Amino acid sequence: MNGIPAADTLALVVFILFFGVTIIAGSTVSHWKKWFSGGKKSSPSTPVEGHGGHGTEEWGLGGRQFGVWVTWFLVGGDFYTAYTVIAVPALVYAVGAYGFFALPYTIIVYPFIFVVMPKLWKIAHDGGHATAADMIRARFGSRALELAVAFSGLIAVMPYIALQLIGIRTVVQALGFSGEIPLIIAFVSLAAYTWMGGLHAPALTAFIKDIMIYIAVIAAVTLIPIKLGGYGHMFDVMNNVVAMPDADHVMKAGQLMPYATLALSSALAAFLYPHTLTGILAAKSADTVKQNAVYLPIYTIVLGLIALLGMMAHVAGIDTTVSSMVVPYLFLKLFPDWFAGFAFAAIAVGALVPAAVMAIGAANLLTNNILPKRYAGVTTSRIAALGVKLGALLCVLFLNAKFAIDLQLLGGVIILQTFPALIFGLTKFRFSSTGMLTGWIVGTVVGLGICWADGLKPVHTLAIGGWSELVSTGLIALVVNIIVTGVVSMIVPQRNLAVASR
Repeated sequence: MNGIPAADTLALVVFILFFGVTIIAGSTVSHWKKWFSGGKKSSPSTPVEGHGGHGTEEWGLGGRQFGVWVTWFLVGGDFYTAYTVIAVPALVYAVGAYGFFALPYTIIVYPFIFVVMPKLWKIAHDGGHATAADMIRARFGSRALELAVAFSGLIAVMPYIALQLIGIRTVVQALGFSGEIPLIIAFVSLAAYTWMGGLHAPALTAFIKDIMIYIAVIAAVTLIPIKLGGYGHMFDVMNNVVAMPDADHVMKAGQLMPYATLALSSALAAFLYPHTLTGILAAKSADTVKQNAVYLPIYTIVLGLIALLGMMAHVAGIDTTVSSMVVPYLFLKLFPDWFAGFAFAAIAVGALVPAAVMAIGAANLLTNNILPKRYAGVTTSRIAALGVKLGALLCVLFLNAKFAIDLQLLGGVIILQTFPALIFGLTKFRFSSTGMLTGWIVGTVVGLGICWADGLKPVHTLAIGGWSELVSTGLIALVVNIIVTGVVSMIVPQRNLAVASR
């Protein structure tokens, strides 16, 4: 049996049909407004400032009117991405059980959402804030700290969008396209989808995306094991493929610390990103956010099943040095071409929806916190989102990450440095803006410096005395950040606040 299968014309036709319909639905979302607003018409081109208005808030936050189910699909849509469907199975294929660190990370994050995010939603709602940087400016009155948080979100989301572009490119390549054509298709489809629809586009098509993903995954985890002799047989085969330390463990001793620290750092970073926070702030109430924290674990079940696809690829005889192609090759080999085309469309839409929210969240930061207010407007937001996607394209072209998942983890190193400013501001800790700005600078320099020296690897060998372990680079940088923040805050305490203006 050939380890590298090929697609036929039928797979391509089915892919174009489902992927094209999704793009058209999102790009023409203005005709679907009544579905969101209960029949009330709104004009996305009217630049009304302030809470609950139209214009940039309508385009970038959906008018803050999304209920429980729309929010659930939207947050899940930008939380479970090409990272889930392409990158995690690829890592499991390459390194075995270590790649399952994404499961405990998603479990850790839900209590964090339940406790912290309703508070942030209330602060944003009461103050009319659209971004994390807005809340930082109001809380600490520091323009410099506002810019630090805004630039962190803007830069951190670029490699994350790059991962989504890789996801779309991967399935287009599996359909038989070569060279730079798959990447061009990925970029143009994302640009068109986001430009016209704003946040309403991914909010609407997240329903389509999740239904398609669920169909593809349920079919895969049900039918593939039947074709491969059952789950028991697959695990027996994997025991021979991936060297196990002993009969009682599935990971080597040296993998335990990076597994745990990557899970923790990923959980702390998850809802600091502008796109995940945008999904939260677009909800219509704090209770909506809490209810979503209860419902979102359903996605973790799906994530665990998707991760198993990396294991199934080994058993199916998929042999490739390009780990990101593992899932497409698996579908092509074990399913009819028409269903493979459908699954590829599901993967591409699963990358398109979150990438759009990421670009919109970053555009919100640029128009609300970096540019002067006189430049605010829907057109500026659209251009800003396009610029972010161009930055993501450059990440694909010039960041030579070993695994696609490393791009997301690189973004995590950057966005984690905003944790003290955004989260500690909700506690009784009274760190000064000078301390947090200094901690942000040192933490960012340390984190990116280590990443660059290690070749974009997400873990770094930390040696203290006779102890030496691989530890999440983002977590190392965050600890340095917090220490520096605490020390500088004791030396330079917070003075009376005067909210900075632009």
